[in-house]
Amino acid sequence: MAERSTAAVDVADNSGDEPLTAQADQSTADGVANNRERDTDSDEAQGNPTSEEPGKASPPELHSGHKLARRYRLEECVTRLDGFSSWRAVDEKLRRAVGVHLLPADHPRARSVLAAARSSALLGDPRFVQVLDAVEDNDLVYVVHEWLPDATELTALLAAGPLEVYDAYQMVSQIASAMAAAHREGLAHLRLSPNAVLRTSTGQWRIRGLAVNAALRGISSDTPQRTDTEAIGALLYATLTQRWPYESDAHGLAGLPKDIGLIPPDQVRAGVHRGLSELAMRALANDGATASRHESPCTTPEELVKAIGEMPRIRPPEPAYTAPPQYQRTAYQQGAYGRPALRPGATQPVPAPPPPLQSRTGKALKWGVSALLIAALGLGSWQLADALMERGGKADDPNQTQTVDGNDKNDEQTKPVKPISVQGAQEYVASGSAQAPQDVANTYDADASTFWRTKKYNEGPKLAPYKPGVGIVYDLGSEQDVSTASIGLRYTGDHTTVHFYATDSLSPSTGVDGMTEIASATTTGSSLTAKASKPVKTRYVLLWMTDVPNAPSDGYSGAGYKQAITDVTFKG
Repeated sequence: MAERSTAAVDVADNSGDEPLTAQADQSTADGVANNRERDTDSDEAQGNPTSEEPGKASPPELHSGHKLARRYRLEECVTRLDGFSSWRAVDEKLRRAVGVHLLPADHPRARSVLAAARSSALLGDPRFVQVLDAVEDNDLVYVVHEWLPDATELTALLAAGPLEVYDAYQMVSQIASAMAAAHREGLAHLRLSPNAVLRTSTGQWRIRGLAVNAALRGISSDTPQRTDTEAIGALLYATLTQRWPYESDAHGLAGLPKDIGLIPPDQVRAGVHRGLSELAMRALANDGATASRHESPCTTPEELVKAIGEMPRIRPPEPAYTAPPQYQRTAYQQGAYGRPALRPGATQPVPAPPPPLQSRTGKALKWGVSALLIAALGLGSWQLADALMERGGKADDPNQTQTVDGNDKNDEQTKPVKPISVQGAQEYVASGSAQAPQDVANTYDADASTFWRTKKYNEGPKLAPYKPGVGIVYDLGSEQDVSTASIGLRYTGDHTTVHFYATDSLSPSTGVDGMTEIASATTTGSSLTAKASKPVKTRYVLLWMTDVPNAPSDGYSGAGYKQAITDVTFKG
C-alpha cells in the first residue's frame, strides 16, 4: 500500500467534535480511523457556529479495496466522523490518486454536500483543490477531489517554526486573492484553517474543501465574507508568531496567554514584519479587536487584497551565491590537438615570442611615440625657462619682501571628514502630540528597512500651522565638530525641508529660535545632505523637519503629506 501523505488528507477531520461512530471499521487500512489524534481546531474559537445535530444515518460498511462506479478503488480511510468518511483512493481509469468523501444518501446533509461540491467544481480556479466528481449512487453519495501528494499542510510547516517574511507574505496574498475570487462567485469556505491550506513543491499555495467542508459539518454563517476574512487573519497571525490568536490551543499551536486579549504579532515575537503584523490585526478586527494605528479593519477578502496591494512589496531573499568550479581548458583549446603526446617527465618546449614591433605598423608606432616625446620635452623646457626668468625678475625688485609663516594654511593637510556615531536620541515635540517616539532608534540602527515616520497631514508641504515642525534630538556622546548631516527618506515628491541645529540637551531648554543652525537643505528625492559653511562644535543636534511631501497610501497610512526617515549620519 502506498505511503500515506498527510499533506493531501482533506480537512474533513475531527476538528474538536466528538465522532458519532466511536469505532471505525476494523478492516480500514493500517487502523488510521481507529487511532486518530484529536484535532484541536475549534469552531467556537473562530466564531463559527457549531455543527448541527447529526442525523441517525449510519455510514455504509466499506473497506479497503471497495470500488465505486467500477472506477474509484478505496485505499485508506483517513476520517470517519458524523456519519461520513473520507478516503484516499485510486482512479483506476486515469491511474491517479484521488480523495473521496462518502456518506449515506439519507444523511441529513447529503443534499447540501452535493450542491456545495457541484458549485465548487464549476469555479474551476486552480488555486483551490478541484472537485472532480459528485455522485448520488443508490444509497450512497460520494464526492471525488484532487489528491496532492507533493503538497504540505500549513499545520506541518508551522510545527517547525514561524514562516519567513516572504513566505508569510506570499501565503496571505495568494489565499486572500483566491478567496476574493470565490466570494465573487458566491462561494465561501467557513472552515479555513491551517489544515485547509497547502503549499506545493513549486511554492504555490492552494485551498481545499471550498464550500464542501462546511457542508459536511452543517456549518453556515450570516456573514460569510467576514468569517473567511477573519480566518485569513488568523492564518497570517499563526505564520508570523507560531501562536493561535485566541486563548484556546488549536491546530497544534499554543493560544495566547489568558486575560491579555488580542495583541499584535510584533508584540508576541521579536523581529516580526510590522506591515504584516498590522495587516493581521486589521483582518482580526472583526472579532472585537481594534486595528493598530489608524487604518480601518478589513471585513471582506476583497478589502484584504486591496490592503496587501497598498503595502510596500516584500522581495524574496537573495539566493546564496555559489562560486562556479574553476574552468578547465581542454587540450584542443590549449592548442595541443593533433600533437604527439609527450613522454612522462619530458618538458614541453615554450616557443619564443616574436620580436616586438617588427611590422610596418609597429615601425610607424615607434616613430609616432618618439615624436610625441620630443615635443613634450621641448614644451617642458620652454615652460621651465619662462618660470625661472619670472622668478629672477621678482628677486631683483628691491621693494619686494617675503614673509615666512610657520602656520601657513596652505601647508596644512586637509583634515579628513570622519563619521560621528550616535549614542542616543529622543523625539522633540515643540507643540501638540508626538509622532512615533518608539521608532526613533530606527533612524540610526544601520538598517535602511526600518524607519521613524511622521503622522499624515491633510495639507502641506509646510507643516505649519498644524505644527511648526517635527524632529529628533541626537546625542553624539561628547562635543564634536559637526560639518555634514545626511538622511535617508522613505517618500519622494514635492519637497522635504530639513534644518539641523546645535542644542544643549536631549530636552532643549530653548525653542528652535534660540538654537544655532548648523545647516539646512531641501530635496525631492529619497536622500538629503546638508553641509555647514564651517563646522559647529556641539554634543546635541536637532533634526528639524518643516516641510514634507505629498505621499501615496501604503500599508502604514493613507495618502497625504508625510515623511519617514530611514537612517541619519553625521560627519565632522
